[in-house]
Amino acid sequence: MAIKIQTVEPGSPAQQLGLGPGDELLSVDGNPLNDTLDYEFYTDSSSFHLKARIQGAVQEWDVHREARGPFGCDFATYLGDEKHSCSNHCMFCFIDQLPPGMRESLYFKDDDERLSFLFGNYITMTNMQDHEIDRIIKMHISPINISVHTTNPQLRIRMLANRRGGETLKYLDRLVEGGIEVNCQLVLCRGVNDGDELRRTLTDLLKLTPMVQSIAAVPCGITDYRKNLYPQVPYDAASSAEVIDILEEFGDECKARHGKRIIYPSDEWYLNAGRPLPPAEFYEDYAQLENGVGMWRLFEQEFLAELDKPHRIYGSKKMDVVTGTLAAPLIEAMMAELHRQYPMIEVTVHPIQNKFFGGNVSVAGLVTATDILAQCKGKLQSSVLGVPEVMLRSERDMFLDSVTVDELAQQLGVKIEILPSGGGDEARALLRSGLHIARRRE
Repeated sequence: MAIKIQTVEPGSPAQQLGLGPGDELLSVDGNPLNDTLDYEFYTDSSSFHLKARIQGAVQEWDVHREARGPFGCDFATYLGDEKHSCSNHCMFCFIDQLPPGMRESLYFKDDDERLSFLFGNYITMTNMQDHEIDRIIKMHISPINISVHTTNPQLRIRMLANRRGGETLKYLDRLVEGGIEVNCQLVLCRGVNDGDELRRTLTDLLKLTPMVQSIAAVPCGITDYRKNLYPQVPYDAASSAEVIDILEEFGDECKARHGKRIIYPSDEWYLNAGRPLPPAEFYEDYAQLENGVGMWRLFEQEFLAELDKPHRIYGSKKMDVVTGTLAAPLIEAMMAELHRQYPMIEVTVHPIQNKFFGGNVSVAGLVTATDILAQCKGKLQSSVLGVPEVMLRSERDMFLDSVTVDELAQQLGVKIEILPSGGGDEARALLRSGLHIARRRE
C-alpha cells in the first residue's frame, strides 16, 4: 500500500529529503503505510527508515533528526484514503429512512474504525479483519466506540443483515484483552433486542469491565420513509419504562460493585415514559453525551450556573428561538428562569414538530428549515430568531434540507442568531444585550 502526498510543509524534514506533491510514501521501518494513522504513528520518531516512490522510482532513506515531531507531509484527505463504507443493512438504520432529494453526503454510511478514534463515531466491526484489530492494539488506539446492539450472535446477524454480525463480536474480547477501552452503544428495537435479550447483552458486556467503560441504550429512530424496511414499532410510555427499569437495575448493580454506573439510558427514554430525568450525579462524567445521555441535565446545570454569575445588562433584548419538541420543555423552563432573573430579556420558544422526517423524530438536531418556515412564518414575536447550531452542518450555514441560514432569514424577514449547543454558552449568548447576529456575512 501507499499514500500519496498532496503538499509538503516548507522547511520540514520531508522537504529536506526532496519529497513533494504526487510522491508516494510506501513504508516506515518495514511497516506499510495505508493511511494517516500509519503515517503519524511510524514517523513520530527521531529516527526511522523510510521508503517512498518519487516520480516512479523507489528510494529509501535513514531519517535522523534531533527530536520527534511532524514529518511535514499532508494528504488529500484527513485519512490519507477514502472512508470505509458500511456493509450492513441494519433494520434500524436511520440513513435508509431519509427522504429523497437531500445532500448526497447525507446518504453515505460510514463504518470506519479510524473515525471512531478521531471523531467518536460508532462502528459495528463487520467490515474489519484481524489485521485491523491487531493495528488498533499495536498503536493503542483507545477508546474505540462500538455499536453492539446485542451480544446474541444470531440476533446480531439478523439486526445488521450481515452474516459477519455474529462472528465479529469476538473482536470485543480481543480489544479488551489488548488493553483498549471501549464505549458501547445499543440501539433498541421494540420486541427485538430489549427485554430478556437486553438483559443478556448487559450481562455479557459487564464481563468485559473495566475496559468496557460505558454502555448507552437509545431507542430506534423511526421516520415516515420506511418503505420496504423492517416494520418497527415505536416505544410508548409503558415500553419505555420497562427499558428504563432494566437499565437502572443493571446500572445500580454496577454502581454497587464498581463504584461507577457504566450503563446509561438516553434522555429520550425518560421523556417518553413521562418520568423525571435523573439528577446530574447519575451521569457521573457524562461519558455518553453524543448518544443523548445526560444532555438535559448538563445543559440545565451549565445554563443555571451561568445565570448565577454576575452579569451587567445594558438595554433590553427580545428574540425568538426554535428547538425540537423533545427539548422544548427544558428550553422553555430555562428561558422562563432567564426572564425571571433578567426581566429585560424576553425569549419566545417555538417547539418545531418534525414533519419533514415524521415518525418519532423529535430531536433538535434533525429540525429542518422547511419546518421552521412553515411553523414560524407570521408567528415570530421579534426581529431576531435564535437557531441552535446542532441544526446546521459543521460550516454553520445550511440545514439538513439544504436551505441556507441566509435563505431562511430572508424568507422569515428576520436576522438569524446561531446559538451554541452548551448550556453555559447559550446563556452567555442570550445575556448579551442588544440585538445582534452571531454569524456575520462576508
